[in-house]
Amino acid sequence: MSRGLVSFPVIVVFVVIGFLYYTTVFVVVDDWLGLRTSPGILNAGAFTALASMVVFSYLLAITKDPGSVPSSFVPDIEDSESPIHEIKRKGGDLRYCQKCSHYKPPRAHHCRVCKRCVLRMDHHCVWINNCVGHGNYKAFFVFVLYAVIACIHAMVMLLSAVTHDVNKDQQLGGGSSRTLYILCGTILVPLTVALSILLGWHIYLVFHNKTTIEYHEGVRAMWLAEKVGHIYRHPYDLGVYENLVLLVT
Repeated sequence: MSRGLVSFPVIVVFVVIGFLYYTTVFVVVDDWLGLRTSPGILNAGAFTALASMVVFSYLLAITKDPGSVPSSFVPDIEDSESPIHEIKRKGGDLRYCQKCSHYKPPRAHHCRVCKRCVLRMDHHCVWINNCVGHGNYKAFFVFVLYAVIACIHAMVMLLSAVTHDVNKDQQLGGGSSRTLYILCGTILVPLTVALSILLGWHIYLVFHNKTTIEYHEGVRAMWLAEKVGHIYRHPYDLGVYENLVLLVT
């Protein structure tokens, strides 16, 4: 099961989402276009839809089980179609978790925070108070995608409002509005950069059907393969199209 909604980082995320939504719609858009004009209603409606998708996908990433390993799982060592690298460790033993006291299937790893093995584990994310794994990776990816789009939309509206007022030699409302503009920009700029980098990283992982853990394992595997004159290829990479199909299905 997931670890739940109550954690300080999760509360921070909800507070930031709420602040950015309020400031963008009821301060920036209202000052710039007005919430009773067609452009104002259109921008506010579009941003509200984006914010709703951000919250919905975020809740899914938090509450969905990332994937538990069945206690009855036993690897089929007689299955000729199961590659050795999927069920063997470096010493040649079957992948067995001493902490959970059961075998681990391919791509499963033990999370020290959640205190259990997670299927196709990518990483443990404090911002969702949960592991990112097989069961909630799609929700996590969609959350980051919508968050980047929403942040870019908010930044465009913020810059447009500031530019509009500067061109008309107007000041940004009263003191409280000016403070909200500054706070909004101060949060949006680094947040947009960080989320864009995160999104780019996970697009790369999706294209190659890798997890973050497998990427780091692959770096070492590639180095070891080159030492003996071999070429390492990620065993789960089916090609960009097939990898994308796996994500959306």
